[in-house]
Amino acid sequence: MEEKIEVHGPTKVSGVLPVSGAKNSVLKLMAATLLAAGESTITNVPEIQDVTIMAELLRRLGCTVRYDPAQQTVDIDVPEVLGHQADYDLVRAMRASISVLGPLVARCHRAEVALPGGDAIGSRGLDMHRAGLEAMGAQLSIEKGFLRASVADNLHGTTYHLDYPSVGATENLMMAAALADGVTVLENAAREPEIVDIGRMMQEMGAHIDGLGTSTITIEGAQKLHPVTHRTVPDRIVAGTWAFAAAITGGRVEIEGAEPAHLTMVLEKLRGAGCTIDTSQGRFTVQGPERPTAINVSTLPYPGFPTDLQPFVVALNAVAEGSGMVTENVFEARWGFTAELERLGARVRLDGHHARIDGLPALQLSGAPVEAKDIRAGAALAIVGMAATGVTEVSGVEHIDRGYEHFVERLSSAGANVQRRIVGGLF
Repeated sequence: MEEKIEVHGPTKVSGVLPVSGAKNSVLKLMAATLLAAGESTITNVPEIQDVTIMAELLRRLGCTVRYDPAQQTVDIDVPEVLGHQADYDLVRAMRASISVLGPLVARCHRAEVALPGGDAIGSRGLDMHRAGLEAMGAQLSIEKGFLRASVADNLHGTTYHLDYPSVGATENLMMAAALADGVTVLENAAREPEIVDIGRMMQEMGAHIDGLGTSTITIEGAQKLHPVTHRTVPDRIVAGTWAFAAAITGGRVEIEGAEPAHLTMVLEKLRGAGCTIDTSQGRFTVQGPERPTAINVSTLPYPGFPTDLQPFVVALNAVAEGSGMVTENVFEARWGFTAELERLGARVRLDGHHARIDGLPALQLSGAPVEAKDIRAGAALAIVGMAATGVTEVSGVEHIDRGYEHFVERLSSAGANVQRRIVGGLF
C-alpha cells in the first residue's frame, strides 16, 4: 500500500495560506537546546515529520521531549549528563541530524554521529564541519560509518574561514564555539535568516555573538548557558512555495505569518514573471498573471535566490511565455525531478548545472504519474499538476511531509482540487 497525492487540473490556487516556523531553523534550534541543561521551549513549530525525527534523536541522547503539534510547541528537558551517539537509523532519514555534532562536542567533549542521508539533491560533504572543529582543538575520524569527535578539555577559540558559506557548517561551529574557551571568528559564514534565528536563540541563552546576518560572526565562549523559550522564524521556503502556486496557476494567494524581507530576491523574480505583489508586516499577497513570463534564475547563498525554490522556477517556466534559463550553483544533483516534469510534457534541456526551459501553454501539459525525489521537487510537481489538464498522481509523499504541514489540506482550502489517497502495490 502506498499513499499518493492526486491532483486534478487545471485549477487555480486562490485564498489565504498560513506559514508556520521554518523547517530549516526549528531542527537546529532543537539541537541548540543541548547546549544548556534544563527545559527549553520552542514555539511556532511546524507539524512536519522532521520535527518528530529530531525529537526522537534528542530522546535517545537522554532528553525528555514533549512535542505538541496542536500548540505548535516542543519542550526539551536536557539532562546534565547527555548521551553522545546519534544513530544511523535517524541520521539517514534527516541530514539536519548532523547539527547535534557541535553541541555534543561542546557539552560532552565527544560525539559520535552517523554519516547523514537526507534528500537526493547532491553531495553535501562534512569537510568544513570537521576542519572547523579541528581548528578548535577537536580530533575527528570516520569509523564504522560514524563521524567521531573528541576533545580532551574544552574547545578553544579560533579564526576559521569557510571555503563556502555553508549553512550547516556555520550552525555547527557557532554552537560549538558558544561553550569554547576564548573567541571564535567565523569568516565567510552563512547569512540566512535561519542562521540569525539560531544565533538569537543562543544569545537569549547567554551566548556572546556578534555579526549575525553578516559574513563574519564572532562568538565569545561562555562557561555556561541557560534554557530559554524561543519563537521560530517564519518559513520563507513555504511562503515562497505558496507564492509560486499563485504564479503558476494564475491564482491570488494571501500568505499569512511570513516575513517578506526574507524573500526580497524571490519576490523581485516573481514580479518579473508578471505577478502583482503587495507586502505588509507579517504577510504578503501574490496575484498571478493569466500566463507568466519566463524568468532567468541563478541559485546562490542568501541573500541570493534560494536553491530550495529552484524547482518552482523550473515549474513556472514550463508553463510560461518564452524560455528561461535556471542555473543551480548550490546542489549539483537537484535536476533529477526534471525527468518527472517532462512526463507532464514540459520541455527541459540540461547542460551541466544549467537548465533551459521552453514554456508551453499550461493546457498543453497533461497529468501523469510522477515521483517526488525530495521535499521541494515533490511540492513543485504537485503545483504544476494544478496547471496541467487531467490527473497528476504524485508518489513519494513522505518527502513532502518532511517539509510541509498539511500540504494537501492547505492547498485544498485555497481552491485546488487535490487529495491524498492510498493505493495498492503491484503485487
